[in-house]
Formats: sequence, C-alpha cells, structure tokens
Amino acid sequence: MASELYNTIDALSREKGIDPQIVVSAVEDAIVMATRKYYKSQENLRAKLDKDTGKILAFAVKTVVETPEQVEDPNLQVTLDDARKVDPNLEVGGELQIPKATEGILGRIAAQLAKQVIFQKVREAERDTVYNEYIGRVGEIVNATVKRIEGPDVIFDIGKAEARMPRKEQSRLESFAVGERVRVVIARVERASKGPGVVVSRAAPELVQHLFQTEVPEIYDGTVIIRATAREAGERTKIAVMSKDKDVDAVGACVGMKGMRVQSIIRELRGEKIDIIEYHEDPVTFAEKALQPAKVSRVTVIDPSEKHLEVVVDDSQLSLAIGKKGQNVRLAAKLLGWKIDIKSEEEKRQEVEQQMAALAPQTTTPLESVPGLGETLVEKLSAAGITTVEALADMTPEQLEAIEGIGPKTVEKISLAVNNYFASLEGGEAVEATEGGSEEAEAAPQEASAESEIAEEEPAAAGSSSNEQDGEPVSEEGAAPEVKE
Repeated sequence: MASELYNTIDALSREKGIDPQIVVSAVEDAIVMATRKYYKSQENLRAKLDKDTGKILAFAVKTVVETPEQVEDPNLQVTLDDARKVDPNLEVGGELQIPKATEGILGRIAAQLAKQVIFQKVREAERDTVYNEYIGRVGEIVNATVKRIEGPDVIFDIGKAEARMPRKEQSRLESFAVGERVRVVIARVERASKGPGVVVSRAAPELVQHLFQTEVPEIYDGTVIIRATAREAGERTKIAVMSKDKDVDAVGACVGMKGMRVQSIIRELRGEKIDIIEYHEDPVTFAEKALQPAKVSRVTVIDPSEKHLEVVVDDSQLSLAIGKKGQNVRLAAKLLGWKIDIKSEEEKRQEVEQQMAALAPQTTTPLESVPGLGETLVEKLSAAGITTVEALADMTPEQLEAIEGIGPKTVEKISLAVNNYFASLEGGEAVEATEGGSEEAEAAPQEASAESEIAEEEPAAAGSSSNEQDGEPVSEEGAAPEVKE
C-alpha cells in the first residue's frame, strides 16, 4: 500500500499534469542537497524514496577499485578489500552504498532548502509539460477565461495551463474583466519564461479569419477561400476572399444580408473596421481593389522580381488612398505582399517633367556669341561668374544691377542684345533667305519712305472735307461751282 507521502505526490502530479516520477525525483534531489549541507561532505550522495513506507534513505556512493594506488579521491572511491567488508558480493567497478542518517537530524533550514528544490523542479517539469502540450497548437483559436490582470498583461486560464496576453497583443478598443470568456489565438510558446509560457493574442489576423469561418458557412465548407489578411488591431482589417463557385459572390457572402454577418464580427472585435476585398491573381487589379475606398487612376509594375508597384491617384484622392497615418496603403501593401509607391497626378507630372529635362541636351553658349555685347561688358559679366548666354538670360534686372559697373542703361542694353540673339535663333531660316536679295532689301526702305509721304498728304485731304462741311465746297479743279437760280 502506498504511503501518505506518495499519495500526496501523486495528487500533486495530477494537478500539475506532470509525471509522478518527476516529483519523486525532485524530492530525492532535495534530500540529497539537504544531507550534503548538513554533513558538509563532498561525497557522491543519492537518495531513494520508499513508496510503501514513505521513508527517504540517503547514501554515499563510492566506486570500487582494485588497489589502494588506484584511489584518487577517498570520497568517491574505495578499494575492493574495504568494500567487501561491507558487502562481500561487490566486484571491481561496482558501487558501494554507505547509508547516511537523515531522520531526526535534518533541521528546519534543511527542510526549507528541500522545499525550494522541490518547488523549482516541479515548476520546471510543469513548464516542459505545457511547452510540449501547446507548441504544436500555435495559431489555434481557444476559449479562455480571464483569471487576473497583472499591470498591462492579462492572465487567462486556457484549461491545462495559464496564458499571458501582453499589451502589444491586445486591441486598443478592448478591456477585460475577471471571469470574462473570450476567444484568443495561441501566438507562441516560450520555454524559458518566468510567468506563463503560453502567449495568446487578440491582435493576430488569425482571429479575424476564425471569426469569418464561424460566421460565414461558405468559408466553413470551402466554397469561399480567404487568400490574405492584413490587420492593425483596433483600427482596420483588410481581408481578401475569392470564390471557387462562379455563382457565389465571395464579398457578398462575407457581408451577408444587410451586413448581418460582418456586423457580428465587428461587434466581436469591439467596432474594428473591416474591408472585404475580392482577390485577383493580377497584382495590378488586386492593388486597385486593395486601396479602396480610394479611386486609383492607374497602376504600374516597376519591378516584378522585387514586387514593386507604383500607384497614381487623382490629387483629391491622395489623402484617402494613403489613409490616416498611412494606414490604408500600409495595409494594402501587406495584403498584396508588394511594395507600393503612391503618388498624385501632380507629383507624377512633375516627375516626368524632371526626367524629360534631364534627358534634354544642355547647351551652353559663350557670351562672345552675342553681337550686342562689347568686350568690356563681357569681361564684367565673366568676372561676376556669368559665362554663358543661358545663365545671363536667367538673371533678373536687379541681379544684373548688383554687379559692379552695370547700371540701368547697361541692363537695357544687355536685355536687348539677348532678345535679339534668341530672336535670330528662332528666325534663322528667314534671315538667311533675305540676305541674298540685296535689291529687295534696298527697296524696302524706299517703300517705307513712300508710305510716309502718303501719310503726310492724307491730312490735307482731310482738311478739304472739313471745308465742305463749313459750307464752302471745293471742286476737284479748285474752282467754285456755279450757282443755279
């Protein structure tokens, strides 16, 4: 019949879910440490629990050697002759067990030490048991009960063990009360942890997937598949779904009639926003869907190998596409698994203009090519760092007047010379065509002088017409007309 001590060990083992032999070994190790502390001995000590009587016996174990010369440490070795005085059946290489008295001599301090060793061994065994139990269940959804709250952490009872939910695994919209039952995701299992080794989460995307699987029968039976999920707990979740049946609308099945299905999930998540998106194999089409509610103008694949996209939206849609603190585009990129660069139409136009300007050949013309600038003026401009016509054309009159030796009249001269220079470049073909006709060039001034003479005669004619209005008409010959009675 088992002793009372062994029955207590057996009950403790069942409560902690560990092997009773582990607790027995812990008790034996504790007695060994207490005995060594009491005897202050360096001998190799062992202890053994008698299951029937409940007594714990301690021994000093020594290895049997043949001759005294082979004894290196008397605490650990004994000669064959000395060993046979205690046990005649011993042989070389065997072990001699010398009993050590423990009953009635191990005091309170030794008992306290034994207690600490037992608790430590039991905790280690319990932690190993929990680790082996839950390491294969990472990502699984379990029902948990809030056991206590330790600072920012919430401790749950998940059945065979306790679980811890740190602050970063919680949704900012949620708060918990002791005794409340919630669904949590087993995020990871830690072996070397002071507290509970199982870490659970309410912020993992797997929780949203499990809730959809629970609420949407089409997902449960495999007609609708969840292809990707991106979540920022307490803020927004984007979930991409696709249908295997062409007659089943994947998004409509998840939303439900009048939004009943998705509203149930939103209530479970304490009001977290959920975007349900139809999945597409084409990343361009998928990106347009993922950036909803913003309207996308165009999507360009920059680098397929690096999974890099560029998205252009209208100027009024830029803030909506980026989202609050970049949340919308960040979740879309996580959902696609692609890097997304998002730009407005104006930003894209400026970028294209800069690229075109960079590709255009940059011509530079020395100041000596401008006919209207004298050598002295060219030297002044060169001394000021202006050596090309293009640089001179970009300067304002105020900047030119700031140069030493250049006043307002010189600025007008420079402006006229530069304008004439560029005008000659634009009309170069016309200038070359008129250079060959010297007679036409000479005729042009004569025609201009003739036009000026005609202009001088026109006022006289205007005067004659005014005289007619005064009642003194004049004939073409200058004589007055006859008056008829």
